[in-house]
Amino acid sequence: MATIEVKNLSKSYFSNKKSPGVWMGIKNLFSPEIIEKKAVQEISFSVKQGEFIGFLGPNGAGKTTTLKMLSGIVQPTRGKIRVLGFDPWQHQNAYKRQFALLMGQKNQLWWDLPAMESFLLNQKIYEIEKGQFKKTLDELVALLGIGDNLNIPVRNLSLGERMKCELVSALLHSPKVLFLDEPTIGLDVVAQKNIRDFLLKYNREKNTTIILTSHYMEDIQKLCKRVVIINQKIFYDGLLSKLIDNYADSKIITVTFSQPVNKNDLVEFGKIIEFEGVRARLKVDRKEAKEVVKKLLSTNLPTDDFQIDEMGIDRVIRNIFQGVENKNQ
Repeated sequence: MATIEVKNLSKSYFSNKKSPGVWMGIKNLFSPEIIEKKAVQEISFSVKQGEFIGFLGPNGAGKTTTLKMLSGIVQPTRGKIRVLGFDPWQHQNAYKRQFALLMGQKNQLWWDLPAMESFLLNQKIYEIEKGQFKKTLDELVALLGIGDNLNIPVRNLSLGERMKCELVSALLHSPKVLFLDEPTIGLDVVAQKNIRDFLLKYNREKNTTIILTSHYMEDIQKLCKRVVIINQKIFYDGLLSKLIDNYADSKIITVTFSQPVNKNDLVEFGKIIEFEGVRARLKVDRKEAKEVVKKLLSTNLPTDDFQIDEMGIDRVIRNIFQGVENKNQ
């Protein structure tokens, strides 16, 4: 049985169209024109226990809305959801004790109080036994290295320290399912790495099922083997490693020369994206990469070395987003 099962899930928001003018206002009062905005359309997917899924899509694609439906904050318009055998919208306490939702742009800790006060409050809310609470807290604090920050008002912590405390607060009741919405947003590269390292270790040790949304492709690459790409509808659901094979239309050839060459001599081989006299990077059709290399080696150019690389995953994802948006226009 899947830990998360989503079938034909849709969410629409409805509002009255507001037209300018007094008479239009009166007309709208008696005969309002209803506008439907579709946030999520007929999506279906399942997640096994212990999977770490990347949930990707452009802004407004429905990622956060989906996480809110999975956690019971938002009621679906249509479709079915089962998480750990529960319907999230029924708001059963037994379900609330088994999941956590962490949103990088929303504070869950009391701003003017030390984080420890929020932790103690969560202990009461989730009815965590005192011995278990201390054991879990000590473990999380040690893993995240925040022992010196527990009694400092949250407003005085750095963003990275605050996010670590947010993670502790979300994990104190040892949830089986964790929903993460942009947990590293706004963090510097060091703080991002620390959060990623922690999440990867926690997932492996606790076998917690995690769904992550992030605009940082390094988060996805380091943490997720499987990704779901959504833009109201699901565009792709599969291994991250297969994305490049399926959607990258080009490769990058880096050529090093034993002496400087003329840039114009390289135009026929591909699109020049970088040129430094003795080194050049060419973007070529992925199917023609080997032929381009053979052609380069057969010329009188002083080719010393070359390297063929796949297009970066961030570029592939960006191209997919642009393609999805164009199809929906």
